[in-house]
Amino acid sequence: MSNEITLEVNGETCSCSSQTLLPDLLQQLGFNPRLVAVEYNGEILHRQFWQETKIQAGDRLEVVTIVGGG
Repeated sequence: MSNEITLEVNGETCSCSSQTLLPDLLQQLGFNPRLVAVEYNGEILHRQFWQETKIQAGDRLEVVTIVGGG
């Protein structure tokens, strides 16, 4: 039995190991967790819940990078 799961990030299919926490997935994908907002299965996920959020097969994430400027 494989512990690889498939999910969707910004409309693209990707995979990670099961039991991966959200901040770890963001880093694996090259995002700086301090500079992004995350929509998790259609809901904005507040940062305070990221450490307890384990990625599940079939999850849908939209990751938006925060950009400063004027």
